[in-house]
Amino acid sequence: MEVLFLFVPLSMLVVAGLVWAAFWAIRNNQYEDLEGPAHRILMDDDDPKIPTNPSTEKADRSEPRTDGEADRKGSDNPSRVGGE
Repeated sequence: MEVLFLFVPLSMLVVAGLVWAAFWAIRNNQYEDLEGPAHRILMDDDDPKIPTNPSTEKADRSEPRTDGEADRKGSDNPSRVGGE
């Protein structure tokens, strides 16, 4: 029976903390847009984030790459040998 003197005030403190957290979340617009993140994950992000130079894109596409060595950075530069 004496344990109630501990658990009743402790549970009231926990409830007060949860109520405060709920009001804080509502006041800071945490529940403003509930559907946005769910729809945003379905959007297609094929557009590049950084604008590129169209002339370099055409030059890169004109050269066919036949081996995996050409895909590594610096392999087009003959002065760089052995990944130095």
